[in-house]
Amino acid sequence: MSRLTRKTFAELTTEQQAVFEEVVANRPVKPVDGHIGGPFDIWLRSPEMGKRLVGLGGFFRFRTSVDRRYIELTILVTGAHWRAQFEWFAHEPMARDAGVPEAVIQAIKAGDTPVLEDSGDQAAYALATEIHTTHQVSEATFAQAVAAFGEVGVAELIGLAGFYGAVSMTLNAFDVELPDGAEKPFK
Repeated sequence: MSRLTRKTFAELTTEQQAVFEEVVANRPVKPVDGHIGGPFDIWLRSPEMGKRLVGLGGFFRFRTSVDRRYIELTILVTGAHWRAQFEWFAHEPMARDAGVPEAVIQAIKAGDTPVLEDSGDQAAYALATEIHTTHQVSEATFAQAVAAFGEVGVAELIGLAGFYGAVSMTLNAFDVELPDGAEKPFK
């Protein structure tokens, strides 16, 4: 992290340590010298905010009504919109594992419109792209998304796009570095 003063676990306040332990207990991260990585070290500086964001992130990762494939597709669209290097680095393999086709992943990364054969991919892509680029959702896109995911799913996907927008802004503002040897996805 080039813009965040690195602290050891012992240097954190009691409240920050509690958030740190919650993140480590509920995510597949292995802290190194009191450093978690991603947006987490930043968020735990404000323990109340960190606890709430970590909880919301947990909801989006594990408890939405929307299939993981469409969650990851929405995260990729959001990460590409913000050109969030770390976000893309972290979620590209997750998207692949969730079934997002490689050609779709590469097109989004390149800033191209992907060829989408799956109707859920079409709905998630259109919803996320429109909300990020026009700040609105057309009637046609909204109807397509409701048909694919129901109103609850649409609410979750819009919330997800907003949440990962906040994640991306955090990562970009604090200039969170990629792991050693990792290539930047966006030049």
